[in-house]
Amino acid sequence: MNFASSNTQTPRMSWDEFFATQSRVMSFRSTCARLAVGCVIVRDKRIVASGYNGSLAGDVHCIDVGCKMEDGHCIRAIHAEQNALLQCAKLGIAVDGSQLYVTHRPCLNCTKSLIQAGIREVCFEFDYRPNTYAIELLEKAGVQTRQVQSRFDILLQAVNSSASGA
Repeated sequence: MNFASSNTQTPRMSWDEFFATQSRVMSFRSTCARLAVGCVIVRDKRIVASGYNGSLAGDVHCIDVGCKMEDGHCIRAIHAEQNALLQCAKLGIAVDGSQLYVTHRPCLNCTKSLIQAGIREVCFEFDYRPNTYAIELLEKAGVQTRQVQSRFDILLQAVNSSASGA
């Protein structure tokens, strides 16, 4: 599939669009039956880690057996942001001063983890269940937050167009 030679070539993505699109792609690995979330951690315009929401390694997946619900939350799933931070911890990758691109605004617990890890900017595409205390904590910590838009839908359209021969 060669997009460069197609008649439907799309302009080059900005860095925000590129990393936001990568977070959307990561969400396709999600094993959560309720909401697919993906994220990437970026330092110096390079992806240093990625994550998606799902079960612990070796555990059953919600998409296979259903969610394990307690107080309106699935307690089986680890959030995408937590998975990315834990990947960094496991591999010894420092994230202090990094950016996080995530499909959905982080929850309160993920927000606290991101602040503590030294993430300097959180870019999200969808404003899902904003928590006022999480927003307050980010402001107090000086963590920039921005809503960004991916080019995932345009990319998908181009792939479908190319596959159908249009």
